[in-house]
Amino acid sequence: MATFMALYLTLDRGYSATYAGLVAALHGLGGVVSSLVAGVMADRLGRRPTMLIAQTSTAFSVALLGFMEHPIAIAGVAFLVGMASNASRPAVQAMMADIVKPEDRVRAFSLNYWAINLGFAISSAGAGFLAEYSYQAGFLIEAAMTLACAVVVFVKLPESRPERTTAQKAAEPSVGLGTVLRDGRFMSVVGLSFLVALIFQQGYVALPVAMGTDGFSSSDFGAAIAVNGVLIVALQIPVTRFIEHRDPRRLLVVSSLLAGYGFGLTAFAGSLGVYVLTVCVWTLAEIINSPIQTGLVVRLSPVHGRGRYQGMYTMSWAVAALTAPLMGGYVIDRFGSEWLWGACAVIGMVAAGGYWVLMRNMPEEESAVVEKVAVPEEGAVAKAGEVTPAA
Repeated sequence: MATFMALYLTLDRGYSATYAGLVAALHGLGGVVSSLVAGVMADRLGRRPTMLIAQTSTAFSVALLGFMEHPIAIAGVAFLVGMASNASRPAVQAMMADIVKPEDRVRAFSLNYWAINLGFAISSAGAGFLAEYSYQAGFLIEAAMTLACAVVVFVKLPESRPERTTAQKAAEPSVGLGTVLRDGRFMSVVGLSFLVALIFQQGYVALPVAMGTDGFSSSDFGAAIAVNGVLIVALQIPVTRFIEHRDPRRLLVVSSLLAGYGFGLTAFAGSLGVYVLTVCVWTLAEIINSPIQTGLVVRLSPVHGRGRYQGMYTMSWAVAALTAPLMGGYVIDRFGSEWLWGACAVIGMVAAGGYWVLMRNMPEEESAVVEKVAVPEEGAVAKAGEVTPAA
């Protein structure tokens, strides 16, 4: 329902576009806050409890949002929905790092990303159909499905957080948010992730505005952006097989350039076909970047601090989702969309150069030492691995 929030507020409730933008910003701000909080919870309470708290909170807050009528109440509950719905991500990513062997992680994160996009494509179509009859029904159905997911986690999913021995606790320093912030190389990855995310977010913020300015309809934008989901579902798995054992530095550089140049090419789009072509270019970048980037975050994270590190990484995307509408709107209004697409190309080149420098001296087997502690007992891995799809 978050995808249709602007339409719900403007068409169904009669609020202004400015108010709809404010609600979207508050929803994004909630995600920024919960990224850090949920990361700490995943390390302290465990992956499973964090997921349960996040999913039950999401279910109830989404259902509540469907009944809110006062503008202040809608804005406040939207903030809560943003917090709750984003809180499970650090725990899910940390759990996947716990139960999947290092050599299989790129494939695992890729499969997870594929499943997310497949679910998003189906849910968007379903929500669009429901919205024609009742937005409230859409909120309630989403709440019920999220609660059902929480039940599956409660019944089927075991905790995966590695237990440290007394000797390990004494030998290894504790990890707090301050530790993460002082980790220069990791925070550089977070900064580069923010730049790449800032580019990708323009596909859902600035692209529809630019296409509308060029005289294209909302259905034209829908057709163009649908290519993104179709390509991810069709190509994510075969592309991952091709890239999973290749140099991650080159892949991150290439994906950053493809993202920047893909949006940069939009400046020359004069027909729907060219717009679709640009979407194909930056979608390929997205397919490559997502599993490689997430794997890099795991590689740089200490085992007993994975939740906090994943939370900080998740926050980079949440901040980009909050910043992209402001950046895109300002540049388009002040200078024109061509300048925005040119800026995307420049940002892509900056990110590519950053990845090249950052990973230049990174040893190939840097994570080998920590992986001895990272993998739980063999039986626990098999059991957890069996229910990974349910997560």
